[in-house]
Amino acid sequence: MSIESAAELIRRAADGDQDAWRALVDRYSVMVWRVARAHRLDHADAADVSQSTWVALAEHIGELRAPERLAAWLSTTARRESLRVLAHRGREVRAAAWPDRADAAQEDRWPEATALRGARDDALWRAFASLPGRCRELLGLLAFAPELTYAQLGRALGLATGSVGTTRGRCLDVLRRKLTALGLPREAAG
Repeated sequence: MSIESAAELIRRAADGDQDAWRALVDRYSVMVWRVARAHRLDHADAADVSQSTWVALAEHIGELRAPERLAAWLSTTARRESLRVLAHRGREVRAAAWPDRADAAQEDRWPEATALRGARDDALWRAFASLPGRCRELLGLLAFAPELTYAQLGRALGLATGSVGTTRGRCLDVLRRKLTALGLPREAAG
């Protein structure tokens, strides 16, 4: 049995084929989930993001201009939904979530470390957002769907399989330079 292309599954799903929908969900649900969890959403919020992402696909499935780039579309949609949830929820943290200061093994969870990590993460997202679109798509897929092969990434992004690694390296170099320009120490940016 051959693996159907995303474009074929989308066409069939748009026509109401439930098997095609199940195949799409089976193929991409882990990636959508990882995008939501990468935004540090709890289980319930990640489930909401996942559901919203699939609802968005159902609403727009007939309008997809590049069905072969479905993985990138789902990743972007899940990221936007995650950011929407975070903006709505705010940055509230229950006091009980902070560990006892006497527990040195949990030092990375102390408020100071969390604040520093938050500043680093904000700089990373600013630098990432300023990357060219192709770099954002490639690095986003590499981060949130590491199980994709270079051949799958190439198809999703319209790149030759042999150029995925080179493009990845160039994009990471650009990201490192942007992080350094934002004031991150070279060790953190590397």
